Amino acid sequence: MFQLFGVAISQVVAISILVGAGLPALFAFGIRALAAGAGGNAEVSGAVGKPAMKVLAWVLFALVLAVIAVGLAVIVSSGFGYKVSFEHFFPTFIEK
Repeated sequence: MFQLFGVAISQVVAISILVGAGLPALFAFGIRALAAGAGGNAEVSGAVGKPAMKVLAWVLFALVLAVIAVGLAVIVSSGFGYKVSFEHFFPTFIEK
């Protein structure tokens, strides 16, 4: 009984750390990469912009938005009597 409780608590803690701290950290890295990509006044050093950093920033923003969209899909699908399956890598809705 206590072992099952400990496993459940550890899963909740791991997901909350990942989503609660990981997504804002990815967003912050994206903002920092966007500033490095712009260069000039956006950077403290005033260096020339780096286009690869802009691409990295937009990839990080897309990743954050994708995780948010999947999370909302899981929440909304449960309200309609479905669940989200990741059996074939892409999330699909299946009936409960």
